[in-house]
Amino acid sequence: MKTLIILMAAAASFSSQALELKSKDIHEGQLMNSQFEFSGMGCDGGNVSPELTWSGAPEGTKSFAITVFDPDAPTGSGWWHWSVLNLPATTQHLARGAKITKGLETRTDFGKPGFGGACPPKGDGMHRYQFTVWALPQAKIDLPADISPAVVGFTLNSMALDKAVLTATFVR
Repeated sequence: MKTLIILMAAAASFSSQALELKSKDIHEGQLMNSQFEFSGMGCDGGNVSPELTWSGAPEGTKSFAITVFDPDAPTGSGWWHWSVLNLPATTQHLARGAKITKGLETRTDFGKPGFGGACPPKGDGMHRYQFTVWALPQAKIDLPADISPAVVGFTLNSMALDKAVLTATFVR
């Protein structure tokens, strides 16, 4: 009986495919270069979003969201750098410097929609930037563009079918 349970668990793991996020521009645990640094607030980078590619969406995925979050920001609540909702389920790639035409970019902690690159305070040490793709069961999440980034995070966490995270780092 024990052998049968182990074989069934192994078969189930082979038949399910987990959501996976990759990038040609950023790599797990590695430093990002300055083109992905914010331009402003004392930072002088290119403020370009990295290329992102994902695969393995679960059955029932009707849209995707992308977020970028710095949990190490010295705010007590982290820092939201990017939030994109309502990407069609057929989307599996965003090019470097993506211009979002099918989807909704919501307000970040920089106070406006759109990608805001890494910008940790000088001397604050290494910061992690969590790039997350979210597989969602709805084609459209009805939130306004000026919604709080925390509400976006709450909404995504409450409904995601799956998510994949790629964590890059930056230091000034």
